[in-house]
Amino acid sequence: MDSKSKFQKGVPVVLKVFACVFAAIVLYIISAIKYAEIYSFWGAAAPRDYWAYAGNGFGITVMVCIGIFILLLLFIWKIFKLRWRLVTAGVIVALMAGGLLFHISQENILEIHEPKGWTGEVNLIEYEPFREGTLAKDIDAPSALSLQENLPRLDGATALYPLYAAFARATYPEDVYSAYDQDSGITCSRTSEAFEQLLAGEADIAFLMGVSKEQRAQANQQGLELMMTPIGKEAFVFFVNRRNAMSDLSVENIIDIYAGRVRNWKELGGQDLEIFAYQRPETSGSQAMLREIMGDTPIAKAPRENYFDMMMGMYTAVAYKNHRNSVGYSFRYYINDMIDEDEIKFLAIDGVAPTPENIASGAYPFAHDFYAVTVVREMETDANMARIRNTEKLIDWIVSPQGQSLVEKTGYVPMAE
Repeated sequence: MDSKSKFQKGVPVVLKVFACVFAAIVLYIISAIKYAEIYSFWGAAAPRDYWAYAGNGFGITVMVCIGIFILLLLFIWKIFKLRWRLVTAGVIVALMAGGLLFHISQENILEIHEPKGWTGEVNLIEYEPFREGTLAKDIDAPSALSLQENLPRLDGATALYPLYAAFARATYPEDVYSAYDQDSGITCSRTSEAFEQLLAGEADIAFLMGVSKEQRAQANQQGLELMMTPIGKEAFVFFVNRRNAMSDLSVENIIDIYAGRVRNWKELGGQDLEIFAYQRPETSGSQAMLREIMGDTPIAKAPRENYFDMMMGMYTAVAYKNHRNSVGYSFRYYINDMIDEDEIKFLAIDGVAPTPENIASGAYPFAHDFYAVTVVREMETDANMARIRNTEKLIDWIVSPQGQSLVEKTGYVPMAE
């Protein structure tokens, strides 16, 4: 047979393979879209880390589509003899069924995706003070304070940005204040960086959940005196996936978990599953709170993959990576209001849930004040002195009934009168 005849004979085979590939790709796309719809396909980014875990649902989708492709080749186009087609088909079906059963049995494994389509962290742009449609709250009456020039420069923790953006909306002149531009005057560079900006004189107020011993020592070394004005109350919360059977832990349980003394939920009355106790970097505000809870008990060093630089990373891991294994921590407002999903649940501590009522009364054991932190320093220029006076005016307004009404409207617990 000449080469031309061989080529002509080979064309149908190529077309057959192409048709099967096309059919498998169509099935793959349909499956992937249906799969992504579970996570609000039009409002969230596509899943990632597809192959990180053997039980990954997206990997199962790929495996099934490949299996269908091979079955199409075997039976529609009758590749191989019937006996070998049946044997091969049996193996493929067994592998697909086994993979599906394995996936179902591994309920503690899910893929990571980015909630609300925002990669890395909550999108603070939505809270910028004068952005159209801003999520920053308004006061109910004209503000008793109006600042027009020599504006205090504000920075702080991620979870507090919606609050101090609301303060600025009530008291600052309308302008563009970018959450991620350090020169805008109202920015959010997160806890450790905001504190550094405060010490460096680049910020006048840092809105923080607290100041660690290390940060106090740093200020003392620079000869700077910190002024910490309580402006509201917040709860430091521990949370698990909503499928986790646990709903209540004691303070001692928390300490035992993060000290590495308890490593399985079964020891606490839960299921026989290893505990993935996630952590944040040492410089984060939430890690400082964990150290305060632990007291003199050392925190066990976790595997590198159990640390999350961004608070959203920890939330995402608990909500979407592990059904029942993991536990994380954050601040109530950040999880409850800024993320606002139902994939996790807050743990009660010693039988007390982190409700606004329990936070206000002090019944919840991890309730505490948060602060407007300033630095006492001598300023030489008139502009700096004017900004210092405005900083004092702003803090006085924040702790006034009108300012405290914004604390409550934003979702935090105001200071008791």
